[in-house]
Amino acid sequence: MHRALLSIAGLFLLLMPVAAHAQATNATPPPIPMMDPVVAANYQIGPGDELQIFVWKNPDLSVSVPVRPDGKISVPLVADMQAQGKTPTQLASDLHAALAKYIQEPVVSVMVKTISAPGSSASIRVIGAAATPKSVPYRAGLTVLDVIIDVGGLTTFAAGNDAQLIRNQNGTSRSIPLHLRDLMKGGDMKANMQLMPGDVISIPERGF
Repeated sequence: MHRALLSIAGLFLLLMPVAAHAQATNATPPPIPMMDPVVAANYQIGPGDELQIFVWKNPDLSVSVPVRPDGKISVPLVADMQAQGKTPTQLASDLHAALAKYIQEPVVSVMVKTISAPGSSASIRVIGAAATPKSVPYRAGLTVLDVIIDVGGLTTFAAGNDAQLIRNQNGTSRSIPLHLRDLMKGGDMKANMQLMPGDVISIPERGF
């Protein structure tokens, strides 16, 4: 009886690696990392952005890289690839084509981990009658109120309720009215808009 139990236990231990291998072989691909909400679907990558490149089943090719000042990135097997001006989806497609020369049917995804400092295409630019007109780095959840506080508020001569949010979507620029006086002076949070990468806040001066 004792020997029988030992034999069964030994057989179980021998079969464990086989079962694990079979399970791994038949496993479905793990989910591709989702893009952080900080990045809109039409966000264009810029110099200084930090990218996470994920190549399924190829951990040696999955790396985190910065976009160089020349707008290019270097990853294993791909020395130089233009990243600036592309969306993460477009860059993933280009990397797929480049890596397909070396590995069979690569599954590639690109996630923007961090957006570069002021001056990048993602920055929020405040122009006109702000206390300190400047570019503000974009971050997840950034609102108009956050940016106006960052630039020191409005000048005495600002026509706050005549301000405009200039947004570029799919190559088309459109203006959205901003009621900054209602927001800053009256506390009307309905006037507090969520911002997108590359938005421009234009604040005119009132007439005299």
